[in-house]
Amino acid sequence: MKVIIFGATGGVGQHTVKRAVEAGHEVTAFVRTPEKLTFTEGVHIVQGDAFNAEQVAAAIVGHDVVVSCLGSSSGMKASNELETMGKNIADGMVAAGVERFVYCASAGVYGEIPGMMGKMMMKLLEKPLKDHRAALDYYRSKGLTFTIARPMGLKDEPFVEYQETFEGVPAKSNSIPRESVAHFLVKAIDDKKYVNTSVGLAK
Repeated sequence: MKVIIFGATGGVGQHTVKRAVEAGHEVTAFVRTPEKLTFTEGVHIVQGDAFNAEQVAAAIVGHDVVVSCLGSSSGMKASNELETMGKNIADGMVAAGVERFVYCASAGVYGEIPGMMGKMMMKLLEKPLKDHRAALDYYRSKGLTFTIARPMGLKDEPFVEYQETFEGVPAKSNSIPRESVAHFLVKAIDDKKYVNTSVGLAK
């Protein structure tokens, strides 16, 4: 498939680009700073800004699937960055007739982490989770075919096999390597089991 990846120079995005190429997809990396991309073999690179709706829409044309690994630069502060970029991507998909998207969000985006520690974690991440949720709500309002990944705490560790759940979050783990998340995102591109699902991930 022809896949365009937004957030391709981030921690999850870098792994996603490489794994998507290795899986045989035709991969476009939409990046603001191309020199930050660590894996470029077989990758079509489009330089642009996800806050620029025209650049985003033009880049999406001709692709089958959009993958978003975008993050916010605002840390724990209130922000609408993810919502703004998400709107640009969703509108670009509709204009280009592209229906399939795979989105890397975060565990807690639907208030699904149980227990006292879960409540504390979601309170800490309240503002970025709100931004993710606003972006997801907009995507879904457009009737697009989605897969939402909800990983627990991201770690810079080697790939490991991981747990998946369509309800809540996996038990007995509060983290997952970024490379394992990338594995899931690429797997979800053409696996019909994940169509219109939201999947909790943890090692």
